[in-house]
Order: sequence, then structure tokens, then C-alpha cells
Amino acid sequence: MTFCLGMKVKQGLVGLADTRVTSGSECITARKVTVYRQEQGSMFLMTSGLRSVRDKSLTYFDELIAEQEEPFDRLFKAVNAFSTQIRQAAAEDRAALEESGLTFNMYALVGGQLSGDHEHKLYMIYPQGNWVEVGKGTPYYIIGASGYGKPVLDRTLQYEDSMHHALKVGCLAFDSTRISAADVDFPLDVVWFDPQSREIHEHRYSKGDLMGVSNWWQDYLRQGVHDLPSDWIEEAFSIFPETPDS
Repeated sequence: MTFCLGMKVKQGLVGLADTRVTSGSECITARKVTVYRQEQGSMFLMTSGLRSVRDKSLTYFDELIAEQEEPFDRLFKAVNAFSTQIRQAAAEDRAALEESGLTFNMYALVGGQLSGDHEHKLYMIYPQGNWVEVGKGTPYYIIGASGYGKPVLDRTLQYEDSMHHALKVGCLAFDSTRISAADVDFPLDVVWFDPQSREIHEHRYSKGDLMGVSNWWQDYLRQGVHDLPSDWIEEAFSIFPETPDS
């Protein structure tokens, strides 16, 4: 399982990706986000799904970038190119994977801004190679283990928020997923894109870096439940007979 989260806010883009990779009984740490830098722009690419499919698609994409005469000028063109590599990997490997009982599984998030883009962009790519653009209404997308962190983001993230705010709620979404999904864990890779400089910055958090935040959040939630008004509960509990004092 994987947790990769991309968020688009007015101020820029923030991406988070866990690094745990499982294969049968084996568990390793591997990077799931790749950064590409050009003279007049940059982009990041995060993936979830079968590692073999990811590695082949990314290798083909890297070769395409190395061989092209001119860099991509629009992010959607890079997305189209990577989608083509996914389809190529599917044509080569889907049948063999299905014969082995495996599903061709490959999702990707691509974010950034290139020379011809009028604003920063974020796209989500499906295993079939088709894609959608992440918009202002729901300014994020999770690939991999998506259910555990979604409630936090739906309640707390808006397009007008800052990148600092996005990183905070993104880390809380990751923490909620890490607690509930055994295949998601630290280290956590974070990238953020600044539209002013068109630069992507990177940072890796260890478990020790964020355990204070995790513990604070857990205590805050428990205290919040304790402080929640309970008048509305009394009617339901009134059906139970009173227990006489012993």
C-alpha cells in the first residue's frame, strides 16, 4: 500500500509520499516521488501501485526526457507523455501480470508549472493512462490508501489556505493513514512548489521528527471528545435503569 498526497492551494503545491514498499513478507524503504527541473519550470511525479510497473514507466519516461530536443513547455504535455509510457508498460506486462494473479496497477500525481503554464497545475493519472486535473473545489488528491486521511482534508483544507496550512493537514492525513494502514509508514518525503520562483523544494521527515505532532493530535482529539456537549446523549441513555448505590 502507498500514501501519496498532492494538494493545490492558491500559494502553491504541496506533495507528501510515504516510503514503505512491501513485497510478500519483505518490507523496504524506497522513494516514491521524483523531481524534474528545467530552466523555466519544474515538476514532481508521485506514484502508487506495483513497483515493477512504476519502475518501467518511469524509466521509459526518463529516457524520453533525455532524448527530446526541447523540454516540455506545458505540464499537461508531460502528463500525456508519462501516460503513454504507462500504456506501453501495460501493453508489455498486463497479460503476464494477470496470468500470475496480479492486477496492472499504476496511479500517479504530477504537479508543477512549466514555461507555458499560466499557473501551477496538479494532475492525477489512472492506470489506463487517462487523467484529471485537480481543481479548486476539492484541492487535493490521494493515491494509494485514500480513505483514512480523506476526512481530515475534507474538513480542514481549502484552496485559499497557505502552503504551511496544507503541509500541517497533509501530515495529519498521513498520520491518520499510518495509524490504520500497516503498509504506510515513515520516512515521509515532502515536496512543495513555489510559483514565484518555479522551484521545487524537498524535505524528508523521520518518525522521530513528527511523533510529537502525532501525540499532540491524538491527545487533542481525545480531549475534544471529552469536551463535546453531551446533552443530546442523555435521552438515549435514559432508557437504562439507574444503578442503585452499593
